[in-house]
Parts: sequence; structure tokens; C-alpha cells
Amino acid sequence: MAKLAAVLATTHHPFYLKATTAPVEQQIPQAAEWKRKVEAYRETLTKAEPEILVMVGADHFHQFFLDNYPQFLIGKAPRYDATFYNEEREFGIPKYVLEGHEDLSRFMHRGLLDRGFDFAFSNELKLDHSIICPIITTRPQADLPVVPIYTNIFAPPLPSPKRFWDLGRAIREIIDEYPSDKRIAAIGSGHLSLELGGPRQFRETGPDPEFDRQAIEWLSTGNIEAILANVTHESMARSGNATHGFMDLILMMGIAGPIPAAYSDSLSLFHTMEAYITWYPEGAAQ
Repeated sequence: MAKLAAVLATTHHPFYLKATTAPVEQQIPQAAEWKRKVEAYRETLTKAEPEILVMVGADHFHQFFLDNYPQFLIGKAPRYDATFYNEEREFGIPKYVLEGHEDLSRFMHRGLLDRGFDFAFSNELKLDHSIICPIITTRPQADLPVVPIYTNIFAPPLPSPKRFWDLGRAIREIIDEYPSDKRIAAIGSGHLSLELGGPRQFRETGPDPEFDRQAIEWLSTGNIEAILANVTHESMARSGNATHGFMDLILMMGIAGPIPAAYSDSLSLFHTMEAYITWYPEGAAQ
């Protein structure tokens, strides 16, 4: 059976690459520290020696809109083009082509259906920065095949936090059952408290520093009971109009299981708190 080598949950700040590769005189004050933290986080994936990446993210209305927005979708393509024009223009993110892992995609899709998750699928999926930013930060050589999974964190009605946790547990079961000797890592990106286009967007911290502190503690300690007792759609909205991306981080903890993280770090940037969490299920990375 396959080995789940590592599970990573991270925020996906689209300006990371531009902010840390600009001429030094043009960089933000936190750029050097940001780069050091990301490179340290990258090592948590590198030492797990993954051979396949299961990538969890959310489409930012690039190819799904209110006329047809799936709650959950899996990519089943042999390869994936990445980066939309506005992401190149605004964030300086280059184009990518990632290899897909069709066999694991098919196996996972069947397993999810059998567990009551009626996933949509795409054989022509294009990836946006929710998946490409974690590739840039954790596997910049982009040399491993991927199984992309998209969730709905933007278009109400949204699945519940409990549904995201349950989906993570189902994905873990499927990875454990996959008939292969491959080492698989799961990488998912979302948000802590976040405001996009609202009055709290341009403060010097994230819109709800107390939520950020609690969320990192809950993820780091594997405290799913506290998350499900305290995190609702309404509470996330009070913490910022885009805070619902935290549910993708709940999903990642579901894949790992309710276990303490092996690695936890964060960085306060202008208007956002970045988080970097890694779990090693059953001591997979020594």
C-alpha cells in the first residue's frame, strides 16, 4: 500500500515570489524573513521524499463561476496548465505545466464516491495560484505528478467545516488503500483571517489576530474538537470576508488525523498572517 509521507497546510500569498525576487531596494521589509521561513518550511516536505503530491486548493473564479461552481472537484488529466493571465500580470507568477497522476486520480475519485462524496471531475482543469503558490514555496522544481482537488470556499452555500474534516479523513483512507509502493504527500492551501476588498483589508495585521492565534494553535495541536465547536460560517465571516479558506486547512488536518503537528511556523505580514504547518503521519519522515 502507499505511504502517506507528509501533510502540509499553508496559506497561499500570491505576492511571495514577486516580493522575494525583486531587487533588494524594492523589497518589503519582511522579505528576507519571509524567504527564510518558506525555505525552512520547504525542508519539511523535502525530507519526506514524496513521489506524488495530492494538492488541495480553491478556484478563485478563474474557471468556475456562479452559473456552475462545484462543491468539490478532482482533476483527472495527464497534465495541467497553470497560471491565469491576471496572476501573471498582478502577482508575477510564471506559467507552469504540471504532470498529472491519472491512476491515483481515478482511484481517489472512485473511493470518494464510495464514501458518499459526489465529486465533480475535470479532464481539462487549469490550476490557479491556490495550487501554484504552494508549488513555488514547497516544491519549486515542480517535478512531481499531482492530483489536484478543488473545494468551494467562495460561493455560498458552502459545505460545513465538519464536511471538510470528514473529506480529509476520507482522502486519508483512500491514500492508505492505494495499491502502490509510492510515497504520497498532501499539500493544501487556504487562509487564516482574511479580508478581500472590504474595509479591513489594508490594516497592518490580519483582520482578526485573535482568530489567527487560535487557529494556528488548533492546527498545531490537532484540536479538531475546538475547531468544530468554535468555527462556523458565521464566525469566519466575522473574522474577515475571505476567512472561509480556513476550511481547506481543516481538510488537511483531516488527512493527517487529529495529531500534533511536527512543524508549525507563522509570519505576520501587512494585512495577513501566513501559516506553515506540517504533520508526519505515523512517523513517516524520519
